[in-house]
Amino acid sequence: MLIFIDESGIHKKIDHSTFVLVYVEIANYEKISEKILNTESRLGIETFHWSEAAWPVKKKFMEVVLDLDFKVKLAVIRNPVNPAKELERVLSHMVIERDIAKVYIDGKKPKWYERKIKKILRDKEITVKKLKTVNNESEAGARLADMVAGLTRWYFDNKNKGKFLGFFEKLKRKIVVIIE
Repeated sequence: MLIFIDESGIHKKIDHSTFVLVYVEIANYEKISEKILNTESRLGIETFHWSEAAWPVKKKFMEVVLDLDFKVKLAVIRNPVNPAKELERVLSHMVIERDIAKVYIDGKKPKWYERKIKKILRDKEITVKKLKTVNNESEAGARLADMVAGLTRWYFDNKNKGKFLGFFEKLKRKIVVIIE
């Protein structure tokens, strides 16, 4: 089993903020990766990134990707005072599997982010050799996690909930646990 961890809203310092941590479990990665790559190709984009995609691209991407076979664990934290502590608190409840082959995180994150995840893996007696930092362009699973994080944050921030509601309802079927 491969795990992809991503977040949305961790850097927001002003206004009200929602920090979403996403933990995506994928059993058949080759099939999912191929489907995501084909979808990106059909959409005429190099790689999908939630914050850079226009609504029509997001919509078409989600229509395909939300039908794929994966499981999600979500943590939604409103107005976090200390994102690093919140990350550690919620992720320690998410990492419970023993048959993890690799854990992928976004390589563009700050060093404290990687150190916190390594600490959690050690606490759970999972070797940190299984942790791999990747950029979104290199792993389709990272783009899947980015899409889930972006969709969840938009849903919980109540931004244009109407057009996202159907997609979030579809995502709900894949959610194993949600921590609020």
